[in-house]
Amino acid sequence: MAKASLAQRISEAWYQDSGDDGLLKLLRPLSKLFTHIAKKRRLKDSREPNSNRPIVVVVGNIAVGGTGKTPLIIALVEKLREQGYKPGVISRGYGSKAPAYPYEVSASSPVEHCGDEPLLIANLCDCPLVIDADRNQALQQIQQDHDVDIVLSDDGLQHYRLARHIEMAVLDGSRGLGNGWCLPAGPLREPAERLVEVDFRIINESPKQSLHSTLKGMTLESHKMALAPMGLRNLHSGEQRQCNTQELQAIAGKTNTVQAIAGIGNPARFFDSLKSYGLTVEAHPFDDHQQYSEQNLSFAFNKPLLMTAKDGVKCHTLAQQAACKDWWQLEVQAQLAEEFWSAFLARLEQLKAS
Repeated sequence: MAKASLAQRISEAWYQDSGDDGLLKLLRPLSKLFTHIAKKRRLKDSREPNSNRPIVVVVGNIAVGGTGKTPLIIALVEKLREQGYKPGVISRGYGSKAPAYPYEVSASSPVEHCGDEPLLIANLCDCPLVIDADRNQALQQIQQDHDVDIVLSDDGLQHYRLARHIEMAVLDGSRGLGNGWCLPAGPLREPAERLVEVDFRIINESPKQSLHSTLKGMTLESHKMALAPMGLRNLHSGEQRQCNTQELQAIAGKTNTVQAIAGIGNPARFFDSLKSYGLTVEAHPFDDHQQYSEQNLSFAFNKPLLMTAKDGVKCHTLAQQAACKDWWQLEVQAQLAEEFWSAFLARLEQLKAS
């Protein structure tokens, strides 16, 4: 496995739940200040939604790092379209360098202009998508240019100036809230009690875990989400294969060994999923939103390489240019119980009637 970066080592310390790490203990006074400022900002900047605007649903989290928000956004768009809604998506576009903001993202947008997660959504969803660090500007732009009746904000739970009708908080069931401290001594963007205020708590977890998860002493009514493998896509040829043991071991070849990269919030989740198919995985975790180059992927040239779809949108051009014919992305789909969909759609009907 590749040597962990400083960011990865800090993240590991947050989620070890020891609470005794010397450096983290020294940072606790700063965390208390951060918590005070976060609460004060929420009271000051929270806005009530405008009845003349479309329904706004914020899908976010209170912990640093990925929790599965993007697959959930994609599932929400698909369900809303099935129900006759006209959805759009807004996003910060983390790491993007667009020619101008707000910036409308399409499947042909350069990843450096829009960021990895917006491009992944644009590739999989046929809906308007606008990025801007100021979500209100993105919302205004999408309203101006498109006929939408519901807008999903990919992240933005802490962007309090964006008025919202529904809040969803997504949590990583395997890591929970870590040591329970706010930044910088812990991974939380807001104190844990913020979860009591959101409309839907969704836990991205394994089937073995309870639907009613206890996180740092709080028993939360929540909905379970699973990320189900849907298929494999070759980055060079576009070939698609089923995601099963036979296909994965055929990709791995006689050695049954694959290289694997993951530039997501919890890389171990991806690597563990590959190992469950009986593969020997040489794991290379990268920082979330990692930008890839020939230099940092040179170990995988002429070798089978597996990655997440989020990494795939950034590696596609490199795979083409370097003729890496055995690079594959694993595509997943967020699956939620009918109980969640019924509750969510009922809430939308209430908002439409009010």
